[in-house]
Parts: sequence; C-alpha cells; structure tokens
Amino acid sequence: MRCLILVLAGPLLAFGAEAVDSRGVVSDFPATSMLTGLLANALGYRRTDREKLARLQARLRFLARIDREGSRFTDFQTAQLGKDDQGWTTSGVPEGRDGGAATYQSPHIRRRDYDADKQVTVALTLSAPDEWPTLDDLGTALRHPARPLFLGRKPCLPERQIFEAIVEADDLASALPPSETATRMLLPDGEELKPGERRRFSDHRNWISGVHGGQRNVLIRDVSGSAP
Repeated sequence: MRCLILVLAGPLLAFGAEAVDSRGVVSDFPATSMLTGLLANALGYRRTDREKLARLQARLRFLARIDREGSRFTDFQTAQLGKDDQGWTTSGVPEGRDGGAATYQSPHIRRRDYDADKQVTVALTLSAPDEWPTLDDLGTALRHPARPLFLGRKPCLPERQIFEAIVEADDLASALPPSETATRMLLPDGEELKPGERRRFSDHRNWISGVHGGQRNVLIRDVSGSAP
C-alpha cells in the first residue's frame, strides 16, 4: 500500500463538526470532507467542481493520530457588516455581499470553537490508485498548492508544510512515523474491536447539494504510551 503522510499543525485548527445555529463546534479529528476540501484546494478545484469533489471524497481512506492535543476554546465573534464591505479571497479578487438593506441592520453574532497548538498526523490512501489525481499528484499539489491552504477555517494557517512523505506500508497504521507524544487515533472501521471503540462519525459531505452527507463507523483508539 502507498500512503500519503500529512502533518496538520498550527496555532489554530478547526476540524468542523455538525454546526447548530450560530455555534460552530469542532471535532477532535479531521473529517473526510475537510481532507477532501484541503486536497481539492491544493489541486485548484472550485466549489462548482461538484463531481470531482464527490469522486475525490469517495476515494479517500485515512487514519488520523493526535500527536499534540492542544487546548480548546470558544471565540465569541460579533461584527457589523455593510453591503459595500468586501471580503478577502484566495483568488485575489475581493468578494462582495448580497442581501437586502435589512440584512445589515443588526450585528452578526456567533461562537466558533478552535483547538490551539494542536498537531494531527494523517496516513491517507486512495482507491483506484492509478486514477487522476494519484497520490503523487496530491503530494505535488500540497508542496506547490494552487491557492493558500488552511486547516478547517481561513484563520487556521499551518505552521509547517502539510506534506510529509509518500511511503510504502502494509497498512495505514504502520505507515505513520513513530511518535512519543501520540494520545488517540481514528481508524477506519473493520479492525478487531476493543470495548467502546466503535463510534459514529459524521464526516461526509454531499458535494452536489452542498450539505452534510452522512455518517460512518470509525474506531477511536487510545495509543498513549505506544507508537503504532
């Protein structure tokens, strides 16, 4: 098996989970949809490339290991936006705003969770390995991304290069580099279970409709004190 190794680390990380109203919660582990978006951004995909995004997500199989837990906090955000205010985009073209005049009469208030000073290592492989993009294509794109990359939300910039290596391994776990600080690991379902390990993880997106796309079984394993 060929595996792409990614290191997701930064002052702020936001592995988004199911949002409720104005509260943006985060998950301990990156979602399949987040990794799809990260890789697609590096490749230069656009939101309108729905079939490409859906196909890339369907091909991903990965394992994620927390090497630095970090600390979680909630950011209270409030802003008064005007119709003529413009937003920054990675394409270099300012983004305008839609909506009627009443849309801008009240401040925009929300809460967003973040993890500070966290590091997660990912071992990722693809089904149909000869189909474009291959692991080599993804590695090249991560080293020379078409647009700036971020880890969940635009303020979450990586502290180092995300691409680590492409390696040969018997399985995803053995593809990971050793770690003396690892605490927990998310694995695809299908391995021998220990009590309480199986979890339901909502981490797929329906890229055609643009909404949450379902759940899957995963394993959450305590690996503190041992290197996989």
